[in-house]
Amino acid sequence: MRGALTWKNRMKTKKAPAPDARDEKDEKDDADRYRAPALDKGLDILELLAEQRGGLTRAEITKALGRNASEIYRMLERLVARQYVMRSEAGDRYALSLKLFALAHRHPPMERLIAEALPLMQRFANDAEQSCHLAVYDRGNLLVIAQVDGPGTWGIAVRLGSRVGLVDTSSGRTILAYQSREQRAQMLAEHTKVKGEVTIDHAALESACEHIQATGFSRKDSQQIFGVTDLTFPVLGPSGQAIAALTCPFLKRIDDYVAPSLDEATHMLGQTVQALSMFREAEA
Repeated sequence: MRGALTWKNRMKTKKAPAPDARDEKDEKDDADRYRAPALDKGLDILELLAEQRGGLTRAEITKALGRNASEIYRMLERLVARQYVMRSEAGDRYALSLKLFALAHRHPPMERLIAEALPLMQRFANDAEQSCHLAVYDRGNLLVIAQVDGPGTWGIAVRLGSRVGLVDTSSGRTILAYQSREQRAQMLAEHTKVKGEVTIDHAALESACEHIQATGFSRKDSQQIFGVTDLTFPVLGPSGQAIAALTCPFLKRIDDYVAPSLDEATHMLGQTVQALSMFREAEA
């Protein structure tokens, strides 16, 4: 009992630190208590490489981070082994792989992208009287994450959740066109053929990507369905790389009904992607 009274009296007379000061001290104590130097080094490397479009040599990384060469070497080897970082073909430069990009697809931001895209896609479908779908890169091919049907009697749609080809579709080529050379090479290395995929040589694919970059979108006859013209625009992230592709498989009416033309639908789809990109910029 005496000990309890003494403790209470001592608490009454002892001045407590200000709440803000206590919170700051607790945060500092936690930071010191739970330090993980190896994790910090790995994160430092990832954050540094995220700002470099063409990658860096090991010597450049060592100099930029102010660490010794041996610890950077060990950390880079582990990041390469876990596929967060990739070496150039010559083996002298390191760049981020697409693993973080792929992991982000399983994260709530992808859900926000879908939530933002669907109303805009619905408006396009109503105005253009065509269907449209949104696809993202996933493990060597594309995954359709959102799809909206047109309002008319006739239409064509790609089923939600479908995996479609990376190299023979308008969506795939558009996403490839807006990647760095290193990321494009890794995507192609991870690529596996889907059912019915049309083979294309590397030179033709590079030419197609250059054309898409020059025009800002893809518009070509479908290589899967006769009579369909695929319109695709890239949905760009803050770094200028495509995080998704919005595609309209355009069908031309040949009866007496006057529907929006191919040129009009192309303009509408471009405006839709521009509006979606404004949402993405605001979020960033």
